[in-house]
Amino acid sequence: MADRKPPLAVGELRRLVDSGGIDTVVLAFTDMQGRLQGKRFAAPFFLDTVLEHGSEGCNYLLAVDVDLNTVDGYAMSSWERGYGDFCMHGDLATLRRTPWNPGTALLTADLAWHNGSPVTASPRQVLRRQLDRLAEHGWTAQAGTELEFMVFRDTYEEAWSRGYRGMTPANQYNVDYSVLGTGRVEPLLRRIRNEMAAAGMTVESAKGECNLGQHEIAFRYDDALTTCDQHAVYKTGAKEIAAQEGMAITFMAKYDEREGNSCHIHLSLRDEDGRPVLADGDGEHGMSPLMRHFLAGQLAALRDFTLLYAPNINSYKRFRPGSFAPTAVAWGPDNRTCALRVIGHGHSHRLENRLPGGDVNPYLAVAGMVAAGLHGIEQRLELPDACTGNAYAGDAAHVPATLREAADRWEASPLARAAFGDEVVEHYLHMARVEQQAYDTAVTDWERFRSFERM
Repeated sequence: MADRKPPLAVGELRRLVDSGGIDTVVLAFTDMQGRLQGKRFAAPFFLDTVLEHGSEGCNYLLAVDVDLNTVDGYAMSSWERGYGDFCMHGDLATLRRTPWNPGTALLTADLAWHNGSPVTASPRQVLRRQLDRLAEHGWTAQAGTELEFMVFRDTYEEAWSRGYRGMTPANQYNVDYSVLGTGRVEPLLRRIRNEMAAAGMTVESAKGECNLGQHEIAFRYDDALTTCDQHAVYKTGAKEIAAQEGMAITFMAKYDEREGNSCHIHLSLRDEDGRPVLADGDGEHGMSPLMRHFLAGQLAALRDFTLLYAPNINSYKRFRPGSFAPTAVAWGPDNRTCALRVIGHGHSHRLENRLPGGDVNPYLAVAGMVAAGLHGIEQRLELPDACTGNAYAGDAAHVPATLREAADRWEASPLARAAFGDEVVEHYLHMARVEQQAYDTAVTDWERFRSFERM
């Protein structure tokens, strides 16, 4: 990954700062929930000090719940340990302009302790460790993430004040592939596409989806770390652009009882000469023997690693028969009813993990896919027969149906501990337990409507 070319070179940043084109630099890392956290710096100070030495941030940012409330039970950070700092060191390959924030550049950071050792449980480090394991075999991972979102003609503040009820979707009917439907919100979609391109991403397309106001913008695949970095920037930037347009978008996995927001993740491997490792034009379904082991590993680890693909209570509401979200631990060639789909040919031959939703942390999910594939290769696992029919109606094992079930499997998984280490397993197990406890103690609107008068 040493040859990753930054969207904005440091020399150009200096020229832009000198000319007044850039006055602010954001240094940010991705937290457990996949959100960007960090600081805005005056650009001259950033160049004089932060660029070389980095900056500090409170280590509680990897030990809080969604609301940034401090939570007991994390080994990394606690009241007993004083909630100290960790260090944010920018990865210069990620330096980019963010046109939706005028005069601003953004740099993605890795996290380290004061002694220089990496923060093992930070999502970007979790992925780096698995990519290093791939590199030992002489391989690199190429990935693409397909994020779906829903657009509402309400501001975020209006939505909050109304408890996210009674909102107006940008489309009133199913606009899957509808040019007319995307045209209704093209000013927003066009602005997101163009400004993401100006931030250094390669935009492929935009299309409508099935739910009301649901859309997807696709980006060209890249090396796995770059794709995950771009995913986090895009998700934040799209929300900021929507807010500036007086609208709101959500990536939550399941907003209502209709189709949820997915984040299908595509993955392939290349060798040191850039040749595809998983493809074989003469193999069954175009797969090399290595790909058969790699895919078998995905199936073997899928239930143990579901916590990485579906990290929240709401994530599991997607997994319903006939929803285009998978329920079966099965694979098939170009079969959208399966959790794992094999598609493409030649350099584009790849597997697609259909389990993740729009709420996924991409670093953790791609790390899980790499670790699962390496398990299949190293153990030479045999690939079961493909599912060529309706996987919803088959007899394959069911993916975990709740966060509690996924957390239990993650905790008890020797494979997870071997691939990620006890520290990472315990850290994300605790994140799941905190989320589960918050849900278990909440009283929902559904309960009030069902019980207030009639029970």
